[in-house]
Amino acid sequence: MSGEVDRLREQVAGLHAELVRYNLVAWTAGNVSARVPGRDLMVIKPSGVSYDDLRPDNMIVCDLDGVVVDGDLSPSSDTAAHAYVYRAMPDVGGVVHTHSGYATAWAACGEAIPCHLTAQADEFGGEIPVGPFALIGGDDIGKGIVATLAGHRSPAVLMRNHGVFTIGRDARAAVKAAVMCEDVARTMYLARTLGRPVPIAGEDVDSLYDRYQNVYGQPGATVTAT
Repeated sequence: MSGEVDRLREQVAGLHAELVRYNLVAWTAGNVSARVPGRDLMVIKPSGVSYDDLRPDNMIVCDLDGVVVDGDLSPSSDTAAHAYVYRAMPDVGGVVHTHSGYATAWAACGEAIPCHLTAQADEFGGEIPVGPFALIGGDDIGKGIVATLAGHRSPAVLMRNHGVFTIGRDARAAVKAAVMCEDVARTMYLARTLGRPVPIAGEDVDSLYDRYQNVYGQPGATVTAT
């Protein structure tokens, strides 16, 4: 396999540690994948393997139909969903799935997270939408992700009764979106318990999103924090 595939195997294996670090996953649940640039391939974690045991050499390379191209283990049970997203959204370079507690609670209620926070406007450009219920194993989850995110600026979707899926220009960006989604979900839960959250005007959401996406940070640097 190419040097680029080897690099992505290392990156994807390492990014799974970020899911643990930010308390977004439990046991073996959750997964990160990365598209291989210029090739109809992706790198994804193996199914049911402890996070402590994830290494670059046991990451699985699949084609964009979810068929294993290189690797000795079975790929994630969400492989078909990731593959569908890559086929349908050519600009997506990374996909992440978590069952992070607060965001998944919103998904269990079938409720989008409304935009009442500047941090949410920055990262998501509005509400974090909720997608349909879909069974695990096929590409129905992928179809729900793509259909729900159409017309949204959000890189995150709450799949009903399931959990969080995020996308990004690369796998690291998708992990960042998953971290921020849980942060927003937790804060909005707390706001709801205190009372009635105050909305942000649509034009202000637009302004915040544009500033964060196009102005914030150092020139040429990747946005990593507010």
